[in-house]
Order: sequence, then structure tokens, then C-alpha cells
Amino acid sequence: MTTDIHDYLAEFEDIPGTRVYTTKRARQGYWLNQFAMSLMKAENRKRWLADEEAYIADWPVTPEQKEALLARDYNRMLDLGGNIYYLAKIFSTDGKSFVEAVSTMTGMSVDEYKAMMQAGGRSPDGVRSIREGR
Repeated sequence: MTTDIHDYLAEFEDIPGTRVYTTKRARQGYWLNQFAMSLMKAENRKRWLADEEAYIADWPVTPEQKEALLARDYNRMLDLGGNIYYLAKIFSTDGKSFVEAVSTMTGMSVDEYKAMMQAGGRSPDGVRSIREGR
């Protein structure tokens, strides 16, 4: 049985609340992720924190990626090809822990998110398909 690669990859877009990091997303987010990795250097973090607009102007990110970066909209950054491990450089530069940043992506408070994770994470029951609403 042969599976069409496009049909196979489309299935990844049907997982509620999940963005699978595919090669398409990797290509889309290349400069966004390179920007994030630049924050590994202290001098770049200092420049970014001093003037975000000026620092980001040096990077060929898309207007949508720039908007998401400046708004610290991590979900949007993921949609636009960001990789969570690279995006961690951004929220770390902002002084946020992984738990603090990820809780903002869920719409939960830090305490609610921690409690959910300590209780075993999200239930596998519930919405399993965006298209089918189940």
C-alpha cells in the first residue's frame, strides 16, 4: 500500500494543540530560529534587550515572524516555523523559565500548568482531530 506523502503530512496538521516540526516548518522558520540562536551570545542578548526593533532589523524574518517575536506570541512563532528549543533562547533572555513560557501557550496560569503536568499532563481523552471535532 502506497501512501501519498502530502496526505501523510497533512495528518500532522490535524492534531489539536500540537505543531509537528516538519521539514516544511524547518524551512519556513530557518531565520526565526537563527535569530533565536543568536541570543546564545551575551552581546546579542544585550543588543536585543536594549532595542528589539533595531536588533531584529538585522534578520531576514518575515513580517509575521517579526510581529510574533515582538509580541512574544510563542504559539504563533511555532506556527511560523519556530522550534521550541530555539524559542527557549528568547524566553530565557526575557528571564522566563520553560514552565512560565509554556504556560502562556496553554492559556493556563503557571500554577495551573504545573499542577496539570504534575498530575500526568493532558488527558488523552477528548478532541483527537481538528477536522472531525472529536
